[in-house]
Amino acid sequence: MSDIVLDGLVPPMIVATVAALLIALCQLFVRRDRHTLATTVLILALTALGGGLERQMGRSLIYRHGPVRFWSGDVQSDQNSQQVTDPYTFTHVTHGALFYGVARLMLPRASLGLRALVATTIEVAWEVYENTDTVIERYRTATIALGYYGDSVLNSVADIGACLVGFFLTWRLPRRVTLVWVATFEIVLAVWIRDNLTLNVLMLLWPLDAVRRWQMSAM
Repeated sequence: MSDIVLDGLVPPMIVATVAALLIALCQLFVRRDRHTLATTVLILALTALGGGLERQMGRSLIYRHGPVRFWSGDVQSDQNSQQVTDPYTFTHVTHGALFYGVARLMLPRASLGLRALVATTIEVAWEVYENTDTVIERYRTATIALGYYGDSVLNSVADIGACLVGFFLTWRLPRRVTLVWVATFEIVLAVWIRDNLTLNVLMLLWPLDAVRRWQMSAM
């Protein structure tokens, strides 16, 4: 893989291609009574693939400048996106709710396991794309993440886990309850760190000076 330029859309396309192949093989050759085990193995394999791609792109395995911690609450610290969890972890739980909805729309008759694999594929693809030099530079120039230098592999793996938590919460809970916790996360994060999933996507795709000034005024 050393001859492949791991930037732009290349890493997520690798994830999508490998996931499609593995899912197809699973559907063709794994007995139905072993699908749960196969799904778990494939989720772990896709997560490992994402981590491996990020290492190849130069992302650190863990936080480089101090001890590993479960939580880092200062989004302006260089530990943000480096430790296991941080405020942005909650946005990945929300990813899980969104990707559950996407998988259900795409595959209305599919098993829960297959939907979970689709959601995992989307999340891993996003994680590796987010850690390309192209997107890191976009974060640094268009959002409040001025010092952002990518996720650690540890943080990225935890984000994938958070997404799966959100996925299974959405599966188990009534739709109204899911809408409430998703809205609550977005509101709390907007007040707490002046950022959330909605603002993050907005500022990546269509940066607004007014929003950026509002976010920066809290620093």
